[in-house]
Amino acid sequence: MDRSTLSLVVALLLAICSLSTTSIAERVYCDLQPVDPEVTYITSQVSEGCVAHVPNATLEVHILFLEFPEPLEMSELELTVQMSKQNGTRAQEVLLVISTDKNVYMKLQAPGIPLHLAYDPKLVFVKESSGINTTHLPDFTTKTQLLNWAHSKGAITSTAELNDPQNIFLSLDQAPKSPSSCSPEPHMDMGLTLKWQPRAKASVRGCRLEGVAGHKEAHILRVLPGPKARTLKVTVKVELSCALGDPDAVLILQGPPYVSWLIEANHNMQIMTTGTYSFKIFPKNNIPGFVLPDTPQGLLGEARRLNASVVASFVELPLASDVSLRASSCGGGLQTSPTPVQTTPPKESCNQELLMSLIQPKCSDDVMTLVLKKDLISTLKCTIMSLTFWDPSCQAEDRGDQFVLRSAYSNCGMEVTEKVVSNEVVVNLLSSSSPQRKKVQCVNIESLSFQLGLYLTPQFLQASNTIELGQQGFVQVSMSPSFPEFMPQLESCQLDLGPEAETVELIQSQAPKGSCVSLLSPSPHGDMRFSFLLRGYMVPTPKAGTLSCTIALHPRTQYLEVHRTVSMRLNIVSPGMPGKTLVLPAVLGITFGAFLIGALLTAALWYIYSHTRPPSKREPVVAVAAPASSESSSTNHSIGSTQSTPCSTSSMA
Repeated sequence: MDRSTLSLVVALLLAICSLSTTSIAERVYCDLQPVDPEVTYITSQVSEGCVAHVPNATLEVHILFLEFPEPLEMSELELTVQMSKQNGTRAQEVLLVISTDKNVYMKLQAPGIPLHLAYDPKLVFVKESSGINTTHLPDFTTKTQLLNWAHSKGAITSTAELNDPQNIFLSLDQAPKSPSSCSPEPHMDMGLTLKWQPRAKASVRGCRLEGVAGHKEAHILRVLPGPKARTLKVTVKVELSCALGDPDAVLILQGPPYVSWLIEANHNMQIMTTGTYSFKIFPKNNIPGFVLPDTPQGLLGEARRLNASVVASFVELPLASDVSLRASSCGGGLQTSPTPVQTTPPKESCNQELLMSLIQPKCSDDVMTLVLKKDLISTLKCTIMSLTFWDPSCQAEDRGDQFVLRSAYSNCGMEVTEKVVSNEVVVNLLSSSSPQRKKVQCVNIESLSFQLGLYLTPQFLQASNTIELGQQGFVQVSMSPSFPEFMPQLESCQLDLGPEAETVELIQSQAPKGSCVSLLSPSPHGDMRFSFLLRGYMVPTPKAGTLSCTIALHPRTQYLEVHRTVSMRLNIVSPGMPGKTLVLPAVLGITFGAFLIGALLTAALWYIYSHTRPPSKREPVVAVAAPASSESSSTNHSIGSTQSTPCSTSSMA
């Protein structure tokens, strides 16, 4: 073999060795399996959502679409609404819409915020919170219908779709860099507007690195990039259960280049991060990080390069702002889930707080009714022995799938005042030695008076009972006496034109029906208002109709189904109908128009007369110079050209 051939063979062998070494380094033998460490996190990324910048809106609308597993279970949710101090003096109001198809018990905190809450009380049970106004969310079959309804209330500022949330943090501060309108996008990063914590823990895996001796363990956290790049500081809290000194461990944090880290750990450990990092005890002391691989295999290889024999936890998360890691291992041990031991499970106790929140009265026709569904009771692990009012003789009726407790306002120990009817519900549970009690209330609508008025101008000055086909009507619904503790809402309105014509639906489920109906701002006294345009052509032509509206009345701090219907008779006239009655604005308009025309006509006649009459000093000269016939002709011509029609007619005769 000559020297050139030998050199070629050596070069090939070196290349093969180099490729083999690289291949082995890139491929780390590590079989990732589920392990014990627990990782929870808070993220701003949602399945679908949007954020808009609407600084001049009088009413902001935020919508939460919540999805929960297991339809028969009741999920618990904590919702916190926040607003920075510099924006705390804003006069605008906020409507928060909660949409879900599962049973939810929600603890709401919104200190000092003028919040209106819209939800379905059959599914969402809100822990009583003072200062929160509630609205019954209409039944919608599609998300588009709900968005259209919300848009009719005010400017949609944010929407978010969340899958099984445990905690939600909603900020009402404006997002200046956001678009002016809200268009939902998939995998949306809500930024500072919304953060949430999933109920399910993150998937944590671990493995033993082959060929590495020792007891050093690695904890690897990888934060995946979001849909848009933005500066983000991730707070990482690490709690290791080490009773004897600090563990031999390394924490590897990898994320996009725009992510920095704030670390809080209960033990000393080696730190390897991308970007920059700091410790919570010295948050302003930023330490430069390292260039780390951005693949799982690359990060496992980095752990092996740092002489870690065990990957105690490996987790990948969406764009998160807060991460908490709790591990029971402490150096060198891979804590896999142990084989379950067959034991007698402890008896689950009844969730009494949730059960009592399900007790919501419905009030109508001087009767208070309470309904408890048995499937919800079973979900809460409760067994009801008895359900009564304050008077123990008034017991609930078992109707198979539900308990029904009802009574007239005059029975069962009802306390009737001028405005409120109240009682106490007593629940005896198998798991409790003492009964549970809850005060319930209904509105005594007999003491309230509702007025329905039709107006033909948006100033609402003069009421009318007549409307013309093709004319716009303005409707006001008022309640007296004033009842600040309760908030009336227009549930529905319609115009019945008799048996030969179709009923005109104006408002359904608190939303306008069609483009010819508009919900208006309330009056200074809080009266409800809306407008509608009556169609100009109908066959057969109606001559009368009945305008009726259903008002939903409930306390501002809880939900009560109290409804009252008020109606009025309307006369309907057609354009050009003989003998139709003129309303006051029309009479005033015609009178003023006639006066103005007369004044202008008089002024015109006077102007013509004053500019065509001959001067009085020249009359003798004209009389002497002209013959009698000529004078008569000239004079007649002058008069005939300036006087009114009757004078012209008599001279010609």
